[in-house]
Amino acid sequence: MRDGQALIDRLGGRLAGLRGKLTPNAGMDKITWFRAGGPAEVLFQPADEEDLAAFLKAVPEDIPVTIVGIGSNLLVRDGGLQGFVVRLSARGFGEVSAVSEVRLVAGAAVPDKRVAAAALEAGVGGFHFYHGIPGGIGGALRMNAGANGVETRERVVEVRALDRKGELHILSNADMGYAYRHSSAGKELIFTSAVLEGYPDDREKIRADMDAVQHHRETVQPIREKTGGSTFKNPEGTSAWKEIDKAGCRGLMIGGAQMSPMHCNFMINTGTATGYDLEYLGETVRARVLEHSGIRLQWEIKRIGTFMPGREVDEFLGRML
Repeated sequence: MRDGQALIDRLGGRLAGLRGKLTPNAGMDKITWFRAGGPAEVLFQPADEEDLAAFLKAVPEDIPVTIVGIGSNLLVRDGGLQGFVVRLSARGFGEVSAVSEVRLVAGAAVPDKRVAAAALEAGVGGFHFYHGIPGGIGGALRMNAGANGVETRERVVEVRALDRKGELHILSNADMGYAYRHSSAGKELIFTSAVLEGYPDDREKIRADMDAVQHHRETVQPIREKTGGSTFKNPEGTSAWKEIDKAGCRGLMIGGAQMSPMHCNFMINTGTATGYDLEYLGETVRARVLEHSGIRLQWEIKRIGTFMPGREVDEFLGRML
């Protein structure tokens, strides 16, 4: 196991003056919604955007820096994460407010559900879909999160971001390069906040739309389980869950990981799953779907970190896919 305190000590005065929290050997299983995975060498939770910029300028570029959100669609491998993991917290990045009749400003750590609630309060339509997405705005911006026929790209006006050198960038909607569950904005960019735009709407209509989203989630998704949401992106012309079901993978288990019997594109930790169990299950499902239908499912859940020695995902599956 890497010694996070040694990394902090090695950088010494470079980190002096930071107002955020540095935690060596931080358990990522406490952060991810899967409740699995190895530790971060050092976890840094910046106080605000200025503090984050100071941190990025202080850390040499040869030391890895990994950005995570609230951990909803994140799978951390059991070997953990080298270098620094940056997690934006509600303290400095968790505010959302209406700035006009149709626009909101939201920090990257704001849960999607809170954005939907703020839009309801302000009478701004077009954000009801966020009521059913288990994530934060930073992740929604990065992956163009969507549900119920609406995507994040339809709401984004501009995004504030810091690069690896701590320099500020303002990105337009076009700069984000959105596609289905994808943004082509630089991978090194850390989104800190966004201006989002909807349209004037009746509060009762907005509330009804949000209630419909919630009812749908409770009816068809395992929302009370340790899960990361949708595991795979929908292939063109079909749904991931349909292909998983046709390949006989509904309810499939490996170790403590299971494809939900309720919604088979949701992978769940039944209580004892490791990061290895979860990823191996996912790759097994991909292999079976490929064999059955010829479709190569693409992961929607982000997988990061290193494998434990001897616990790498099966080489045959890796070659096959």
